[in-house]
Amino acid sequence: MRTSGRGGEGQKYALTSDEDDSDFWGFAQEVEGLFTPLPDEDGARRVHLAGCLPQGGLLRCVDHVGTRRAVAGNAWFELLDGDGATMGSYFVNEVTVIDVKPSASGAGLVDLTVTLWCENALPGAERPWELVRTGRLNHTGMWHELAPEDRHAWLSVALWSREYQRQAKPDAPAGQVFTLDGRHIVDRDTFYCAIGEAINGPGGYFGWNLDALDDCLRGGWGATTPFTLHWDFSAEARTRLAEHVPAGDRELVLFDLLLEIFEERGVSVILR
Repeated sequence: MRTSGRGGEGQKYALTSDEDDSDFWGFAQEVEGLFTPLPDEDGARRVHLAGCLPQGGLLRCVDHVGTRRAVAGNAWFELLDGDGATMGSYFVNEVTVIDVKPSASGAGLVDLTVTLWCENALPGAERPWELVRTGRLNHTGMWHELAPEDRHAWLSVALWSREYQRQAKPDAPAGQVFTLDGRHIVDRDTFYCAIGEAINGPGGYFGWNLDALDDCLRGGWGATTPFTLHWDFSAEARTRLAEHVPAGDRELVLFDLLLEIFEERGVSVILR
């Protein structure tokens, strides 16, 4: 996790050059378009930065809209909490200033429009980021009512905000017992939402695909093996996780493959 350390009241976003950590590009109070890919453009975004105080490499581009010198380059796009601390960040490519106007947000501020490329800022992620920022991601089950297309975005925020949410908290020691609630597990993404919450609490992350789950079980992500997992309402989950998935030279039902991964990594799963 990168930390700007420069945040202040009303500033929700910050930009820093990827090439030079000391080249801070400034803040923005509001952002539109970061989580909205342009049609037919994989990863391309048109982003409006409202209430922006450009600095460094970004400021040097402001007077050169329409020319090659308006290209600031690659950066880290940071999301800040109410105290200005970085909750998480996205790597963005080819930040280019295409418009600048005086801002109604305050004297000396401008509203910038930039184009950039970002693969990881998924549509639907803006709401969970706001829950993290305002401290309202504070009870279990908040992902239950998400539409299917928003579940993966929820998991992405859990991933990119994991260090901020854990606040350097150490892994739970070996021998712990966790409870996985299977009532709302209807597909892969809901399984990962549920296991992340079971291990790391509301909005927690513990993988968002099979390889990531296996990595998390190796330590450093909230739990230390061996541990015990009580899988409540597992019969319902088994019927829903019935798709066949490749496993080496075999093909297994997803539910059975999950049990196999847990067993291989020293997790005792008790189906209830």
